Amino acid sequence: MKNLERLIGLGLLTTALVACGGGGGSSGAGTTASTGGGGGGTPSTDDGTPRADDPMAPAPAPQGSSFSGRQYSCEGDECLVGKFEGPFAEPTIRYSDSTTGDNLKVVTTEDKCLEDAEGALRCKPAAGSIALLPDNRLIYFNALEGTENVEFSIVAEFGFVSVNDQTRVLNFGPAGASDEISWERPSPVRGGANVDGNDSDTLLPGAELSDAESTAGNDGALFCADVIQLADGRIMAVGGTDYYTEPSLGSVFPQARDVLGSIDNEVPLPSNFGEISVPDDIGVVELEGLKDARIFNPDDNSWAQTGHMNHGRWYPSMVTLPDGDVFVASGVTKLLKPVYTGALLGGESTGLRELLQSADNVRTSETYDLDTGTWSENGERPLPGLDTTAGKALPLYPRLHLLPNGQVFYNAAGQAFNPFGQSYNQAQWNFVSAYDPEEQLWTDLGYAGLNVQLDELGLERITSALTLTSPNLLEDLIGTGEGLLTNLLGDPIGSLEQLENVLGDVADPQVANRLIGAGFRGSSFSIMMPLRQDESGNYNEASFLTAGGVLGAVAATSPGSYLAVPNSRLDTVEVNADTETGMRYSSEIVGNLNGPRWYSTGVLLPDGSVMAFNGANRDEVVLPGSATPVQMTERFDPETGEWTEMATSLNPRTYHNTALLLPDGRVLVGGHAPINTAYLFSLNLEELGLSPNDGRDPSFEIYSPPYVFKDRPEIIQAPSEVDHGDTIEIAVDDASAINEVMMVRRTSLTHLVDGDQRNVVLPHTANGNSVRVQIPENAAVMPAGHYMLFVNRVASDGSGMVVPSVSAPVQVMLPSSTPGLVVQR
Repeated sequence: MKNLERLIGLGLLTTALVACGGGGGSSGAGTTASTGGGGGGTPSTDDGTPRADDPMAPAPAPQGSSFSGRQYSCEGDECLVGKFEGPFAEPTIRYSDSTTGDNLKVVTTEDKCLEDAEGALRCKPAAGSIALLPDNRLIYFNALEGTENVEFSIVAEFGFVSVNDQTRVLNFGPAGASDEISWERPSPVRGGANVDGNDSDTLLPGAELSDAESTAGNDGALFCADVIQLADGRIMAVGGTDYYTEPSLGSVFPQARDVLGSIDNEVPLPSNFGEISVPDDIGVVELEGLKDARIFNPDDNSWAQTGHMNHGRWYPSMVTLPDGDVFVASGVTKLLKPVYTGALLGGESTGLRELLQSADNVRTSETYDLDTGTWSENGERPLPGLDTTAGKALPLYPRLHLLPNGQVFYNAAGQAFNPFGQSYNQAQWNFVSAYDPEEQLWTDLGYAGLNVQLDELGLERITSALTLTSPNLLEDLIGTGEGLLTNLLGDPIGSLEQLENVLGDVADPQVANRLIGAGFRGSSFSIMMPLRQDESGNYNEASFLTAGGVLGAVAATSPGSYLAVPNSRLDTVEVNADTETGMRYSSEIVGNLNGPRWYSTGVLLPDGSVMAFNGANRDEVVLPGSATPVQMTERFDPETGEWTEMATSLNPRTYHNTALLLPDGRVLVGGHAPINTAYLFSLNLEELGLSPNDGRDPSFEIYSPPYVFKDRPEIIQAPSEVDHGDTIEIAVDDASAINEVMMVRRTSLTHLVDGDQRNVVLPHTANGNSVRVQIPENAAVMPAGHYMLFVNRVASDGSGMVVPSVSAPVQVMLPSSTPGLVVQR
C-alpha cells in the first residue's frame, strides 16, 4: 500500500511540478556504509588508493585466472537441473567528494550504494556488458549509471544526473578446488572517451537549445556501445552515449536556472516517502550515439582510443569478418529526437544527407581496418545527399552473424525501443538478409519465419527497392518488378514451389505459432547453433535459434509490442546452394518456452544445448517496473526441439542482464540495470510481484549445469595457437571415449548480442592417447581470435548425458597474408 500511496501522491504532484531537475539528492535514505563484512562503522580512506587527481594512473600488472582443479558437488534435484551459487558482489565502493581532498574514499560495504557528502548516491557497477578475456578474467561495465540519483523523472533529469559508466575486471583466481574472486579497476576506469566533451549533434548549431556543452562527466558513456573481441584478444567497444538535455530552459534563459537553483523548498510525499525538490532545470533528456571506438588491453588493464567512426551510433552491432576486420551496422545517432538539422542550418556540406537520416537508424555500415585502426564507409555514394550503395535499414542492435561463406546474416531480430520502433523503414526489419563484404551489397533471402525464397521470385533486392534514400532505388524498383514478372512467367514451376511453401506454412499444425513467431522479433536472443561438417566435409549450413521476445505483428509495420511471447523458431541458411544468390533460407517451428520471456539471455553450452537465463514476462522498456521477473532457467535440447525447466536463479534480473559460458563449462550470470519505474524514479514494486526497480544489481551468481557433476573427460595437453588448415594433436585421458571436439569462441556480450558467438564442431580421430583434430581452412567458419577447446564424451553412468571437459585456451591466428595490429605467430 505504501508504494501505491507514493504513486498516487506523485500523480497529484505532476500537475504542480515539471518533471525535471535535481540530480544531487539521494533516493536511498537508510543506505549504510561499513568498513568490513557489512557491520557498522565509519567509512575510511585507504592510503594505498589512487589520488583523485590522478585517474590515469597505470593499473597494476594483471594476473590471469585458471579453472583447473575446480571441484563440484550436487544434492538431490541439483544433479538433474543444475544449481546456482552466490550471489557475490564487489566488496568496496570508491569515490571522491568534497571531504576527501586528493584521495579516493574506499568503503567496504555489502550495500550496493552509499551516500556521499553532497547527498548523491555512489553505487557499484552492474554487468550490463561483459567479455571473457584470453587469460580467463572478465571485463564488464555498467549500464545507465546514475539512475539512483533521479528524484522525479529520468526523462527530465538524466541529461545531467547521468555519468560515464564504470568498468571492472573480475578475476576467478588461480587453479584450485574453489574460486578465489577479486576485482580490478581498469585505467581509466570509465573508458576515457571525450574527456573534453563531445561534439554533439544538436538541433541548432552551437547547442543553443541544450546543455550539451555544459554537462561534464557524461559525454563518453560506454552504455549502449557494442563490444567485440579482436583477433589478438583485446576488447573493442564501439559507440556509446553522450547525455544532455535538449531543449533545456536553463540554456535558453540562464536566469531561470539561477532562480530555480536558489529555491530550497521541498514538497513532502504522503506516508513519509521523502520529498521532491524544486527542479534545477527544465528539459528533456537526449541520448546521442558516439563515434568513439576504444580498446581494452588485458595486458595492462588499460583503455585507449582508436579511430572514430564516420557516424555516431547508439545500439550498433559488430561482426568479425574472415580477414579479422570488423563490420559495424545500425545504431541511432539521437534516440529521443532523431532530427538532424544542425549541419543543414550551419551550412555544412553534409546537411542534406544528415537531414534525410532523420527518423531512422543509421543505414550506412562501416568496416574497421585492423592494420590502420580506421573506419571506412561501405559501398559507394554516387549522390552525396543519399545513402551509400551498401545502405540498409536495420533495427537497433540487429542480430548479426557471420555465415560460412563470409557473408553477414541479419536474422530479423533486434531492439525496438518502444512499441512503434525507431524507424519509418521498420517494415523492412521483417526480412532476413545477407551482406556480402566483397560486393558490399545486401541481398534479401526471405521473410523471417516463412519458407519463402525471395530470389526465386526475383525479390532479392526488395528492401532496397523500398528505401527512398537508396541511390539504387530506381534500378532496384525496375529490377524487382522485372524479376518478379520474369519468374512468374518464365519459371512458373519455381514460383509455384514458393507458393506451396507458403501454403505449407499455413497448413502447418502449428500455424498459430508460425504466424505469431514470423517476422521481426524484439528483445530476443539469436543463437548460432553448432557448426558441423556435412557429408562433403564442408560447413555448408548455419542454424539460428530465436526464442521469446516481444510479440511481432506480421501484417503491420510495428516491430513489437508490450507482451512477451514463448515462441521459438530455428532458421537455417544453406550456403553454396543451387539458387540465384547461392544461399537458401528455411525456417522450422520448434517447441515453445515454458512461458513468455522478454529480454532473456541465451547461452550455447559445449554439449550443444541452449540455456535461457533471466528476463521478464513483459517489456520493461515500454513500461519500466511493470513486469514480473522470470527466474526459472530453461534448456533447449536440439535433439528433441523442446525446452525443459531447470534450476531457479537467486536474484531477479530483467533489463541489461548478462550470462556467459565460463572456461570450465559453468555459466556466469549477472547484470540488471533497469530504467526508473514508469520513467519516474527508482520506485521498487517488488512487494507486488513486479520487477525490483530500486536501482541496479551489481552482484553475480554462477550456474552449474548437471554435466559438471559427472565424471568429465580431461584435456592433458593442447596447442595454444593454431592456424587455419592445421592438423593438431590433443592429449586426453581416454581418447577412445571422445565423441566430439568443439571450439567455442569467447563471449563478448551486451543487450543479448554477441555477433561473434559460435561453436564449431571439429572432425577428429582417436590416435593412441590423443585425438587428432582438423582445424577448418575456411576463416569464415572460425575467424581468428581466442577460443575455448572442449572435448565431449557420453556419461558412463548410463544417463546418456553429453559431458564436456574443462576447456583449454586456443588462439586461432590470422591468415599469414593479413597484416595488421594483431601479433602473429
